[in-house]
This record gives sequence, C-alpha cells and structure tokens, in this order.
Amino acid sequence: MKTIRVVCAVIKDDDKIFATARGYGEFKGWWEFPGGKIEENETAPIAIKREIKEELDTDIRVLDFIETVEYDYPSFHLSMDCFWCEIIKGDLVLKEAEDAKWLSKSELESVKWLPADLSLIDKIREEMRSDLI
Repeated sequence: MKTIRVVCAVIKDDDKIFATARGYGEFKGWWEFPGGKIEENETAPIAIKREIKEELDTDIRVLDFIETVEYDYPSFHLSMDCFWCEIIKGDLVLKEAEDAKWLSKSELESVKWLPADLSLIDKIREEMRSDLI
C-alpha cells in the first residue's frame, strides 16, 4: 500500500483551535486540521509553514510536536505529523477549504472529522483541559 506523508497544523488561539472543511474529493465537506503533503527534501516544520501559507495565506509559528498519526484509508496509508501552531501574520484566507471554524473544547465533536484527524481529538481535548494551550 502506498504511504503518503503529510503534516497538519493544530492552530490555537486562546482556548480555540482552527479547523477547515475539505472543498474537494471523496471527503468533501468533512473537517480536518489544515496542512498537506511533505515535499521531497522538506522537513515537517518547513512543510507545515509552506502549506499554511499556500492554503490560508497566513504565516504560522510551529510550536510543539503533538504526534504522528498512522491511518489506513482504503487506497493508501497516511502518515501525518501533527504540530501545535500559532498565527504570526495573516487572516486565514480560505483558498482550498470550503468552510472554517474556530472550535472550543466543547465544540470539538460538532463537526464530522476525517478519520485520521478524529484520532487527534482526544489528545487535543486533554491538552485543552490541562491548560497547556
């Protein structure tokens, strides 16, 4: 099975995190943390900064590594490096996503997450509970 390496940014602002709804493909309308594929010879932190600039016209600071999510979709294996991030400059302009929301801890389950991203929700809730973000 083909492995696709991606990164995702869990962008935080006070007690909320930023999520986007896919605007295309098989999972159109499902929610995810923004990010994308890691290009050849690119580190994960560089990839996430580039992807957020391309997809949201926003500069971010990569803070802490959360975890690597490994998930088998029907046609490929996803390996997703996930990071806590914060906005340095920009207004989160949606260039590819069809919608976006800032979600509080109590709103995390109010959207239909992509399966790989869903595995992060408990970890995010735990971090939000301990006031680490």
